[in-house]
Amino acid sequence: MTRVDYADLARTIAALTEGETDDVALMATVACEVHHSDERFNWTGFYRVVAPELLKIGPYQGGHGCLQIPFSRGVCGAAARTGEVQLVPDVDAFPGHIACASSTRSELVLPVLNGAGEVIAVFDLDSDLPDAFTPEDADALTEILKAVFGRL
Repeated sequence: MTRVDYADLARTIAALTEGETDDVALMATVACEVHHSDERFNWTGFYRVVAPELLKIGPYQGGHGCLQIPFSRGVCGAAARTGEVQLVPDVDAFPGHIACASSTRSELVLPVLNGAGEVIAVFDLDSDLPDAFTPEDADALTEILKAVFGRL
């Protein structure tokens, strides 16, 4: 199974996004590059904060996703509400999990902050494998997101 080389991925994303300030263009590029970097990632994408307490689907790779998610529901909502990484080894054990895809077994959701420290989106990675994500994944992806979206 192909595992991501985060140092290489960070360099690639930095090169592709250099000088870009449009958040949707940045999200599309990050979703694509991360999705294709590791076979564990079955769905990779963003849910954007579009109104108080509401996320809507943004650029993603994989099958369909939920169109909107309130902050009060699911793993994505928890990341948006708390501003904290959600590392979920078993989605069936997560209270209020929203099953956008019935095949999803584990999930990693990271808050996306702009330069002012405001949550502008969450970055959601789903896997059909149980316990697919590690704290190292969370840390490396958090750094990539800071580098890309922290300048907005």
